Order: sequence, then structure tokens, then C-alpha cells
Amino acid sequence: MSDRVLRGTRLGAVSYESDRHTEFAPRLRTVYDCPSGHETAVPFAAEADIPSTWECKVCGAPALLRDGAPPEEKKGKPARTHWDMLLERRSTEELEEVLAERLAVLHEHQGKVKAALKSERAKDKKSA
Repeated sequence: MSDRVLRGTRLGAVSYESDRHTEFAPRLRTVYDCPSGHETAVPFAAEADIPSTWECKVCGAPALLRDGAPPEEKKGKPARTHWDMLLERRSTEELEEVLAERLAVLHEHQGKVKAALKSERAKDKKSA
């Protein structure tokens, strides 16, 4: 007999439960105002934390809570440059020493290159 009652229905797709004798959670209706003049109403549970901004349903701009405090601005960290990171590892005196060493190496290399060029030129003159 039960086979005949359920014939033609989709089990699990349709709920046969009714809303009678159920109590819904208390709700709070909040209104957000968009800078373009749009109004967005959103229901929240009474014990929920209400955000100070909400995306406007019409234009997508951030809408502010009506009669609410403006949102706090987040403090961003300033960008650390290569120089800042270098100063965290070494003092200015140490950096000056490293610079002097590197310049000496470069000048020494440059002197060897100039000497090699002079000897090449001298060989070219002799063979010409």
C-alpha cells in the first residue's frame, strides 16, 4: 500500500514538512545607503555582528550602514625598500667599507683590462 502512495513523487527533492509550530530566530532589518543614492536592506539574526559596509545590490559600490559609525580605516604597513632591509642587517660604516672594497676590486679589474688593451694595440702596431 505504501508503494502506491509514494509513486510519482521524487524522494528527497520535496520536503513534506510544514512551517507550523516552528519559531524563527529573531531578525533585525538593517539598511545600507550607497553613495549613488541606492538603498539596500539586509536581514540579520538579532545576535549577529552587523558589518559597517555592504555591497550595493544595484551598482556594487560599498554602501555604509545607515545611522552607523563609519568603518575604521586599516593601517597599512609602509613599503620596505631594499635600502631599509640592508640597513637592518648592516650599519652605515659597514656599508661604506663594503663599498670601498668593491670599488677597489672594480678599479683593479679595470686596470687589467686597460693594460690588456694596450698590449693588444702594441702587438697590432708591430705586426702592421
